[in-house]
Amino acid sequence: MATKVQKIMVQPINLIFKYLQNKTRVQIWLYEQVDLRIEGQIIGFDEFMNLVLDSAEEVNAKKKTRKGLGLYFD
Repeated sequence: MATKVQKIMVQPINLIFKYLQNKTRVQIWLYEQVDLRIEGQIIGFDEFMNLVLDSAEEVNAKKKTRKGLGLYFD
């Protein structure tokens, strides 16, 4: 007999808070610059989902390069 798994909708702000608590390293995909991504650890955010990242790096997916940014406010 197959077991059904119930999926629960999670609010984006709750997911960001979970990443903050777990000190998870995240990758932010930029809207208009599809080749660039920002990676770092979330250390703060606000109700508008502006993020503060620690140990941030700019990742260029096209050139396969990384550039250290340090503390990053987005």
